[in-house]
Amino acid sequence: MERRQGREGGKGVAGQEPSGGGLRLRREIGLWSAVSLIAGCMIGSGIFMSPQGVLVYMGSPGASLVVWAVCGLLAMLGALCYAELGALIPESGGEYAYILRIFGSLPAFLVIYTFVLVGRPAAIAAVSLSFAEYAVAPFFPGCSSLPQAVLKSVAAICILLLVLVNCWSSRLATMLMNVCTVAKVFSMLLIMAGGAMVLGQGRASTAFQSAFHNTTQQVGCISMAFYQGLWSFDGWSNLNYVMEELKNPKQNLAWALMIAIPLVTSLYILVNISYLLVLSPKEILSSDVMAVSWGNQVLGAWAWLVPVAVTLSTFGSANGTFFSGSRLCYVAAREGHMPQLLSMVHVHRFMPTPALMFTTAVALALVLPGNFSIIVNFLSFIGWIVYGTTISCLLYLRMKKKNLPRPYKVPTLIPVIVLLASLCLVLAPIVDHPQIEFLYIFLFLLSGLPVYFLFVYSRCQPRCLQVATLHLQLLLEVAPNIKND
Repeated sequence: MERRQGREGGKGVAGQEPSGGGLRLRREIGLWSAVSLIAGCMIGSGIFMSPQGVLVYMGSPGASLVVWAVCGLLAMLGALCYAELGALIPESGGEYAYILRIFGSLPAFLVIYTFVLVGRPAAIAAVSLSFAEYAVAPFFPGCSSLPQAVLKSVAAICILLLVLVNCWSSRLATMLMNVCTVAKVFSMLLIMAGGAMVLGQGRASTAFQSAFHNTTQQVGCISMAFYQGLWSFDGWSNLNYVMEELKNPKQNLAWALMIAIPLVTSLYILVNISYLLVLSPKEILSSDVMAVSWGNQVLGAWAWLVPVAVTLSTFGSANGTFFSGSRLCYVAAREGHMPQLLSMVHVHRFMPTPALMFTTAVALALVLPGNFSIIVNFLSFIGWIVYGTTISCLLYLRMKKKNLPRPYKVPTLIPVIVLLASLCLVLAPIVDHPQIEFLYIFLFLLSGLPVYFLFVYSRCQPRCLQVATLHLQLLLEVAPNIKND
């Protein structure tokens, strides 16, 4: 946001345009900070936790590597589609903003209802739990199962630290992302170098001698393997949530995506190869903290470097998810789909403080019953319902508004491929291996319908909510704002 003086009427409001208006978010994210945000959100807990899940569902090392490569390709294709949508609709909010502008209020509300109340807070909870596992592991050497009370306490502390950083300033949050991204890349280069050293010494495991032995043929298991792998790539769409804080968004969005995603995909494949060169599939599946087991075998006395680097990596990933997830809540409130208080920003720090605090509260509530693997599977299921709907927005614009000026355009085949992939990822687990939890997800989505008609469509605001908004606005020192162009 910018602080300007009004040309008329003496002193202007903080961040107000000369012609009137209100507070604006500052455009402080440049190209390399955008690359860092994408890579920082993607590289986190996934590459240190998901290889076990992919291997469990696929059954063989060779098939697992194929899944990782295809996940990277699918993330790249989806990101290219999002880059075109971001150029056509240069607003913060990602999927929510695109669905709102193209399909209308009700579908957009159901997206935000799911993402704000479950999706993004659950993602923060999952990453914080993986942060806690690697932070606590060095203090419990030799333990096959870490104390749950300790893990969840550390995860809660992680979330509280993140809300402090993000409430202070977006510049501090992006600086933290940049520092943690360096730690992430270092940890992955360390793992790759260790794998190369083991290979050079002739001590490699026998995992690749029968690389595709025991590969599963079940469609449901393959879909679940993709859920685990795609979780590691989750974050490729996060830059679209902060478009109003991105410098030169129409150019930098596409460039940041095309730099970050191929880089991350290459690192992921090489790191997985390193894991398999050092650890047997049985050792991978039996360890809660696989990277620590890898470090104990390769680095010896320097094995402590691995949990430190992974802890920084997961902390940075949680920070990136927190940064973008709170903006989603804030944009939805600005459109009237969430309480008005969540659309306000701090009058001195220009941060969406109420949205940050709300996201924190929900994430803390989800940490208590949280289990990493279960959260990942059902987050991926919800996520690909929303991704598929968003990609259909792009195809709709191609058919209905062919002459719309497009600063950036992808071949039509790409969104078609991504849409078909999302349909397979959503339907295959239900058809092949139905679980009651999938029904709960659909019931939760349907529960958004009465909420929408009671509070959004009817514009009914209980008196108690209006009073609470006024008092909290004064307490938190927040005020309404306007969009960046």
